[in-house]
Formats: sequence, structure tokens, C-alpha cells
Amino acid sequence: MSRIALVDDDRNILTSVSMTLEAEGFEVETYNDGQAAYEAFSRRMPDMAVLDIKMPRMDGMDLLQRIRQKSQMPVIFLTSKDDEIDEVLGLRMGADDYVKKPFSQRLLVERIRALLRRQEVLAGGDVPVTEETKVMVRGKLTMDPLRHLVTWKGKDVSLTVTEFLLLQALAQRPGFVKSRDQLMDVAYDDQVYVDDRTIDSHIKRLRKKMRTVDPEFSAIETLYGIGYRYNEE
Repeated sequence: MSRIALVDDDRNILTSVSMTLEAEGFEVETYNDGQAAYEAFSRRMPDMAVLDIKMPRMDGMDLLQRIRQKSQMPVIFLTSKDDEIDEVLGLRMGADDYVKKPFSQRLLVERIRALLRRQEVLAGGDVPVTEETKVMVRGKLTMDPLRHLVTWKGKDVSLTVTEFLLLQALAQRPGFVKSRDQLMDVAYDDQVYVDDRTIDSHIKRLRKKMRTVDPEFSAIETLYGIGYRYNEE
């Protein structure tokens, strides 16, 4: 049973999310500020942490920084709508993904499961290989879902879980158009509303990350008013 640490100063989130995670078979430890969580982590590190960014005593950024001095355990940030700068900074500091408030609890559970699967593989665990989890090669792109690894022209690209899922959905069928609605279904679910601009923002960040290793990256094509297409190079 994986131990998940949930750190947030909103008691409603602590209560509802912990109940959901326990119902999914996880052991949950809750903390309402970063300092309390850090003191507990110093005694015993959980398997994974879900952190709010803005908290009293010690915020999520400071807590993540201290965690990364000791451990590479998966960390997901919970962020509000206007925290895009914090998201970028958090990912640079070593967060694995972020989920925006208000969020679907099923979405959070799936993100947690994906990161724990990756951690299990990296630790040498035996995870079944399926169509969804086997390594995919599309021209200069290689994606390993189990290890959550992406390379372009042999160079590593660090993506969040959401960005990974969007790229995987596009690259699975090169030349075929995916509408924004179809991409929303991949990245989110019917329990949370996101508008078109959310998908556009993810694609924009995805392209930016790919261009850090290849300034000429152009494999993701925008079809205005329709959606996006992956062109195999």
C-alpha cells in the first residue's frame, strides 16, 4: 500500500481528498502546513506527496526544495488559476506535475497512479507492458510511458504527466487531427470543466520544451478552429 502525503491548509480538501485516496487503497497522511509536513518527512519519507503551493509557516516551494535535498519521490503541486509562474518555477525545482484547483479527484488519482507506476519501474519493479505502456517511436520522437521518459533526436525532454499524455495522444496516429475536445478527454475527465485555452496553453508549453532541445521542432501542427496534428519527421 503506497503512502501519500497530502499537504494543504484547506481542511475541506484534506478531508475530501484523503477519503477518496483511502477508498482507492492508499494510506494517507495529512498536514495543514509545510513545516508540519517537513518535520514528519524528516522522520519517515512518504512514497509520494501532493502539495499546495501557498501555505502558512512553509509554502510548497520551500517544502519541495527541502524534499529534493533528500529524496526524488514524486511530487504533485495543487495550484490556483493564477499560479502559472509558480507552476513553471515548481517544475524547474523538481515537481513532477501540477493539478489546478478546482480539480477532479479522479484526475488527481490517475496522476498519482501514473507517477507511482513510473517510480516502480525506475526502482526495478515488474509492470506489465500493454499497448498503452510500451515504448513508442515516431521518427525522431521516442516515448516510454512506464518510465515517463521522452527523447527528441536522442535528447531528453522533461514533461509533466499532462504534457506527456497530450503528446502521446497526438503521436499515436501521425497525420490524424485531434480536436481540442478529444485532447481534453485525454488530459482531463468529465468531472472537471476546462476551456479550449487550457489545452492551447499545455500545447504551447509542450512546444516550448521540445524547442529547448531542438529550436527547429515543428512536429505539432495547429489547425485553426479544428485542433492539432502530429507530423512524423
